[in-house]
Amino acid sequence: MRPTHRLLSRLLPLAVVLLSVTAQADPATLRIADQKGNMRAQLEAANALTGIDYRIQWSEFPAAAPLVEALNASAVDAGIIGDAPLVFALAAGAEVKAIAVDKSNPYGTAVIANGDSDIKTSADLAGKRIAVGRGSIGHLVALKALESAGLSAEDAELRFMGPVDARIALANGSVDAWGTWEPYTSYAELVDGARVVAPGNGLVFGNSFVAATDAATDAAIADPVKRAALQDYLARLQQAQIWSYQHIDEYARKLAQIIGFPEAVARQQYVRRELHWEAIDDTTREAQQKTANFYHRVGLIPEPLDVPQTFDTSFSLPAGDAR
Repeated sequence: MRPTHRLLSRLLPLAVVLLSVTAQADPATLRIADQKGNMRAQLEAANALTGIDYRIQWSEFPAAAPLVEALNASAVDAGIIGDAPLVFALAAGAEVKAIAVDKSNPYGTAVIANGDSDIKTSADLAGKRIAVGRGSIGHLVALKALESAGLSAEDAELRFMGPVDARIALANGSVDAWGTWEPYTSYAELVDGARVVAPGNGLVFGNSFVAATDAATDAAIADPVKRAALQDYLARLQQAQIWSYQHIDEYARKLAQIIGFPEAVARQQYVRRELHWEAIDDTTREAQQKTANFYHRVGLIPEPLDVPQTFDTSFSLPAGDAR
């Protein structure tokens, strides 16, 4: 055998071994889409990502609509969205499934007005200009507030805009009210002097979901490596949330730094949300079906939506609230 061939014959097995070790050592990457002040803040404050055997690539979105677009395009593997945006996403044919629910006190998902406004109750929204994000939970609470007063969307003027523009519009009087959610509600109250005129209690369910891609070409749920990472991620997310309420002052300081809001805002919105993660159950599915039925009834989605098929119940979380 020629020297060159002998050298190659010795190096080839070594190269195969090195390639194998490299492949085994290369961790999975979980692409997570977050909204302001949600999952990443909890996990980092609680130092809950220590020892993970996968990478997390974070993307932050100001609201659900662009996050859903990223999910539907398989640009991310999973993200957190409210119940109303999930209905819109699924009605539009998005290939995603909800795998866990974060339940909350929905007070801060509300319609708010300026402190000196003559809007005091839901009935006062008649004829008023209301800022909402199209398909957002703020859109849902505005419609529900109107309905609670015997009104419909046609009895007010809905103006579609994102939270940054909506806050400015409310402050300068371009709109009369704003259908929004936390932490924007607390920020408007404590910084801008706004007032809650229609709290979400009795209007919306207060459910947010981790939704994961279920597309045929890029399904995080079906990929065994990413699926295992998602299950581990959910467990860490639940424990981080428990920690955050047990260390609320420390967490509020950290959260304020992460989201760039005053500490008083970060603390208020988080305390009153009373969040707790749960696995998907019948109660959650029933609540989501009611939201979908409402959106169909008011003409925002064209066809009835059967929601049970939009959940994946194979992911687990400890039952109940361990706080």
